[in-house]
Amino acid sequence: MTSFPTVPRPSAAASMDDVARAAGVSTATVSRALRGLSSVSAATRDRIQGVARDLGYVASPSAASLASGRTRSIGLLTPWVDRWFYARAIDGAERALREVGFDALLYTFDLSSDQSRPRVDPSVLRRRVDGVLVVGMPLSREEVASLEALDLPLAFVGTGRHEHVTVRLDDDAAGRCATEHLLGLGHRRIGHITGPAGVEHSWSPPVARHAAWRVALEEASVAAEPGWAVDGAFDVNGGREAAHRLLETHPEITALFAASDEMAMGAILAARERGIDVPGELSVIGIDGHDLGELVGLTTVAQDPARQGGEAAQLLLSDIALWAVPGSEKVSGALQVLHPTHLVVRSSTAPPRQT
Repeated sequence: MTSFPTVPRPSAAASMDDVARAAGVSTATVSRALRGLSSVSAATRDRIQGVARDLGYVASPSAASLASGRTRSIGLLTPWVDRWFYARAIDGAERALREVGFDALLYTFDLSSDQSRPRVDPSVLRRRVDGVLVVGMPLSREEVASLEALDLPLAFVGTGRHEHVTVRLDDDAAGRCATEHLLGLGHRRIGHITGPAGVEHSWSPPVARHAAWRVALEEASVAAEPGWAVDGAFDVNGGREAAHRLLETHPEITALFAASDEMAMGAILAARERGIDVPGELSVIGIDGHDLGELVGLTTVAQDPARQGGEAAQLLLSDIALWAVPGSEKVSGALQVLHPTHLVVRSSTAPPRQT
């Protein structure tokens, strides 16, 4: 039987060197194992992770600042700071950063539907940050590649490529939950407000939620009409305009699933402007758990963006600390953290009116 070094008693001050000595491996191997890199065998990785847990080891971002050139700052890229999801996610990330003395350099890119945004320019980040956190911003493959070329830890919140650290809502489960709630009430003519237009990546929230809506209808033997899905802009005005277009062209619809709460609130406003009773004539459901949802009685699939932002920042900080270890591989392992859904039923949904 193979014997391993005795594991010391847990200590809150345990270092990566302590883990390495207890596991009988090099510090660089510990770094690679804790980051899930394929260069470490599964057996060795499991053993090292077990020792780290027993010791109570947590990667400390302060270790990264000991290396020359460290800025104790991260670059935070986001399309907006004044919309609910983004504001909450940014707040969660900044709180996690402040706890360990890190700052965030904020870069915003307007994704308004009536104008094209400038491409991400990684040169503004070079030598100014220790890592990059992208919050809810769809990037092209070329833009992701340009960020990878910075040779810095990279993480995403809300949306991100599968080969990178990403913390997000389970968009497939959320879209199914919203659609199946309406189906369970008896609705069969269910419209969908998605958006923004032009986003095609399968890992983008609106795309995933739209696909979940379509699959849920198909599984219920409901054939969605081509015009039942319309683009919104992930804000109140976009949802309002989209609902007007949809209800004008498809008055047979008895329920609406909006891919965000803000668009759902806009849909409720449009219904009122058209003299349509919610939920008597039209049920409306969104996704988010917006703070104002309770005021308008909005049924929603809730999420916690602040928690997602904080968790992504902590993962990024851990990666920054691990990259500071001599001999550590400068490749971030892929990690997908999916947050669960939570249906909150309020007064905006009800069974369809019998005719």
